[in-house]
Amino acid sequence: MAFLGTPEFWVAVSFFGFLLLLVYFGIPGKVAALLDKRADAIRHELDEARRLREEAQAILSEYQRKHKDAEKEAGEIIRLAKQESEALAAETRSKLEESLERRTRLAEEKIARAEEQAMSEVRAAAIDVAIATAERIIEKKMTPAASAKLVDTSIKGLKTKLN
Repeated sequence: MAFLGTPEFWVAVSFFGFLLLLVYFGIPGKVAALLDKRADAIRHELDEARRLREEAQAILSEYQRKHKDAEKEAGEIIRLAKQESEALAAETRSKLEESLERRTRLAEEKIARAEEQAMSEVRAAAIDVAIATAERIIEKKMTPAASAKLVDTSIKGLKTKLN
């Protein structure tokens, strides 16, 4: 019994007594329950983080798809705008050419009418000059006897023309 006086024996007894007290009050179960609870909380946080990562990945891929669609739509809008501008430019050129042709035609018609009017005025002036000249010549050359003879001849010609 000499071992009862050694400090190692009493340390071992106190250690086993301490362990018995821990088991008696159920501390290892409580510690295990706390550790299990903490492990469950960590597992839940990891699952939540994984779920959030998957959601973020899905949102990212959706936005990337929307971005590609928007770029495609923008390209289509630009292509249509170019087509419309080219069509509008062609239509504008065509209308401008038609307008120039119409204005040229109207100007040519005005010039032709002005030429005709000038020719008519020249003819009228020439006729007026010819009539005036003829009147002067007739006045100078026509004697009363020649005038009477001309009237008689005209009256006879009328009788034959009226019958």
